[in-house]
Amino acid sequence: MKNCVLRASRVALPVALCAALPALNAFAQTATTPLLPETVVTASRVAAPITDVIADVTIIDRAVLDRAGQTSLRDLLAQQPGVQLVSNGSYRSSTNIFLRGSVGSQTIVLIDGVRVGSATSGTAAFENIPLARIERIEILRGASSALYGPDAVGGVIQIFTRAPNEGLAVDAAIGSGTDGLRQSSASVRGSFGAGGVVGFSLGASHEKATGISTVISPLSSNFNPDKDGFTSNSFDAKLTAKINRDHLVTASLLRSDTERQFDGIPSPAGGLTRLTSDAISKSRLGSATLKWDAQFFANWKSTLTMGTSDDKSVSEFYRISDRQPVNTSRFNTARQQVTWQNDFTLGKDVLSVLAENRSESVDSTTAYAVSQRTVDSLMASYALNQQDWNALVVLRNDRNSQFGSFNNWSLAGGYHLTPALRAVGSAGTSFQAPTFNQLYFPGSGIATQTPQKNRAVEGGLKYQYGGVALSAIIYRNNIQGFIVPSTNVQTSRAVLRGVTLSADVQAGDTSYAVSYDYADPRSFSTSAADNNLRLVRVAKNVLNASINHRIGSVSLYGEAKISSNREDSKVVVGTGRELLGGYSLLNAGLTWTASKNVALSARINNLTNKQYTLANGFSTLGRNALVSVAWSM
Repeated sequence: MKNCVLRASRVALPVALCAALPALNAFAQTATTPLLPETVVTASRVAAPITDVIADVTIIDRAVLDRAGQTSLRDLLAQQPGVQLVSNGSYRSSTNIFLRGSVGSQTIVLIDGVRVGSATSGTAAFENIPLARIERIEILRGASSALYGPDAVGGVIQIFTRAPNEGLAVDAAIGSGTDGLRQSSASVRGSFGAGGVVGFSLGASHEKATGISTVISPLSSNFNPDKDGFTSNSFDAKLTAKINRDHLVTASLLRSDTERQFDGIPSPAGGLTRLTSDAISKSRLGSATLKWDAQFFANWKSTLTMGTSDDKSVSEFYRISDRQPVNTSRFNTARQQVTWQNDFTLGKDVLSVLAENRSESVDSTTAYAVSQRTVDSLMASYALNQQDWNALVVLRNDRNSQFGSFNNWSLAGGYHLTPALRAVGSAGTSFQAPTFNQLYFPGSGIATQTPQKNRAVEGGLKYQYGGVALSAIIYRNNIQGFIVPSTNVQTSRAVLRGVTLSADVQAGDTSYAVSYDYADPRSFSTSAADNNLRLVRVAKNVLNASINHRIGSVSLYGEAKISSNREDSKVVVGTGRELLGGYSLLNAGLTWTASKNVALSARINNLTNKQYTLANGFSTLGRNALVSVAWSM
């Protein structure tokens, strides 16, 4: 019976979707039909219409970002299919993303094509990426190491920073909310020269809040009921230059600095207690990219990308009575990346060949036996595009300076059952090298751990007609040598399995979005006590729904989330697991375009003031609100 839900869904979901098609076709006749389909880059590393994409992908463009009125990137991602997240307390606290039930270190995050994140923890600082500085987000769900290299077990999230504008555009926004939240941002974008020879985008944002206490459990050794606030400042810049019609050079830069309080005690404590110490985290996310797009011949496009990123995390501990520093720790990561991709168009097909070198190094107050590594990669892919079917074949080799050479592959295909309905499926392999923490962190690192290897399969149906888009995907990902994040023990294997259903409908002035995720990731061990355990902090069932309706100059929206329970380690270390209860959330808001240049927005999150927990011992926000005004020219 343990597989009954998943087995039933394999039959019920396609049948239900097919049964609904006649009604959907009738409804789609009245829905808004886009002039051109959206283009996706992340799914195959080559720009393609979303109607031709085989993979399970979500696109969030700037129009959606403006309409959503979200207060942070993590709030926005939490509403997306296949995404679950956990944050350790107040505003801008440390955040982990679980994509298709995978752990936080199994999702690759790219900013303008360059990988970002910590080499010690293996995760990216989503809380440190400013929403105001984002042009577009693409979420690729599913094992993608053949396309993107190590660690893309759950998928890839690619973030594109603000782009130049065809004409001069200036905008500014300011907002105020609960818990002392203040937001402000400004940007100028434009181009000059015949045909926009040179384009530019400059922007900055500032955010701060008095916050709430990050730790709520009195059983925690770090419990302190004081408020933990933050201050964050960010800056981005992008410059494009058209050398001629066949050559484009783009330089982009993003830097975000955040200083936030948290509840913690230094080690050694230096005589401090949880009530006499003040802990401050100073983090920085930086990314710089230089890209050259060259169309050497009509059928040969070459892209050279050089990038660098840094992820800095410094924790400082002070004595509250006299603000004297007691202890400091740092975990900093620096990455460099060079990628050369060549795309050859062969009729309707595309052959891509890629060479990449990526290095990462760690600078820390904690001594690591090894503090740097390099990965050299070669990849070839072939995209076949026929009238009724398409396919993508990918082969890749990654040579890790610590663990040697690994080969990965993937094969994906889609077939049109009708002009609007496609059957899709894929299979492939991935691998993940242990992080520096998993290998060398004092007290928990195990230097003998080996890379995790996995094989993934998925299949489903996609329907798109007019303003109606539906998707039903079933997936299974078997991971050999899985490293359990809560214990750092390398078990025999883990299985990530589940179902993702999503529906997006645009009907006149109203848009609807609904998604349901069933996720059952489990680890298996030779030890009876540790065998067949759910991975911590991942809920089995999550439902997201939203509606947006426009009435003249006013847009109204509502959002709902329903989540089942999840398991987590108990607050007192070494005492087993605890079940965290399910919850439901309601959000609502509106945007009023008062004039051509001015828009006012108001948003309320957690309308019912639901008290719930995502990570045991840590707080979540109660009812909170943000009111803002935006000006543009």
